[in-house]
Amino acid sequence: MVRHRSYISCLEDSGITVELARFKDKIVKCFGCNTNIKRHEEKETDVAIAVKVLELLFTDACDVCLIVSGDTDIVPAVRTAQRMFPSKQIGFLLPYKRHNQELASIANLHFKLKKDAYVRHQFTDPVVLKDGRSIAKPTYW
Repeated sequence: MVRHRSYISCLEDSGITVELARFKDKIVKCFGCNTNIKRHEEKETDVAIAVKVLELLFTDACDVCLIVSGDTDIVPAVRTAQRMFPSKQIGFLLPYKRHNQELASIANLHFKLKKDAYVRHQFTDPVVLKDGRSIAKPTYW
């Protein structure tokens, strides 16, 4: 949680608007030890992305929209956006080691992130925020 909050601080300080989803507690049974374990399940992220894409297109805030995801839950929103805004380009940037032919087939554009792209585009170490705070990058980021 601390690493995640630090990363969010770095993103916001760099000018990125961060929109956080919510997590729901979910109790699951561990079949190995037969005990109940609390897990956190991400909720509403796909819908939030779909709504944001449509908002950007309706407000004419972009001509090209790239969605960084390999999840097909976004497909209905992309098809709707393409139908309503045929002059706009909507594409996918697939995370490293994610392949999805369905997304590639419906998109105007699609790219795959390569492993070295993650290394080339990391924050500096440390990140010095505008308020003077310094955030050290964990070695496994």
